[in-house]
Amino acid sequence: MNSLIFCNRIALGSALLLGSSGAFAQADEARAKKIAGGSCFLCHGAQGESTSEVFPRLAGQNAEYVAKQLNAFKNGQRKSSAMTEMVAKLTHEEMLALGKYYEKFSLPREEAKEPQLAAMGRYIYHNGNKFSGVPSCVSCHGQNAEGSANLPRLATQFSGYIHTQLKSFNKRDRTNDNAVMHVVAEKMTELEMAAVAEYVSSK
Repeated sequence: MNSLIFCNRIALGSALLLGSSGAFAQADEARAKKIAGGSCFLCHGAQGESTSEVFPRLAGQNAEYVAKQLNAFKNGQRKSSAMTEMVAKLTHEEMLALGKYYEKFSLPREEAKEPQLAAMGRYIYHNGNKFSGVPSCVSCHGQNAEGSANLPRLATQFSGYIHTQLKSFNKRDRTNDNAVMHVVAEKMTELEMAAVAEYVSSK
């Protein structure tokens, strides 16, 4: 009998804990939606669908990666006068909540605007360039350019935005996520950067 009571108490405690977690998750999402609707949507769109290549699409981006970038803007590892001001008051929990908010959205796949350029990009993405030492991108960013918790999803991102970031790594103007990307991008030609950007944007 005592054993049954003990088990029931454990079950009740677990249910309360799960219910509490669900409530916190809903509160986090509500907070993230409020933040996104208050300032982020001006550049990135209401659901992270940005309509300008100047601003990255956040829809479908990995939540942890979004939080990592927001923190980098806040602590100065990544430079942007606009973003530094936007994230100044965000807590780590709010950054992660924003990441989870945008991660749940998706964007339709679009065909490459320049198929021949994308075909070249496909080869470099999957095989690299053995003649110049450019490694393949697939080993880090995945077969479908979906990235991971610490690496960006490149699929469905604007090709122009990706190209700009590759050039920033190439010139060492981007000051975070640089341990590998500086070494990779500094070996890439302008054509190779444009080709890879065109390819992954259509994934």
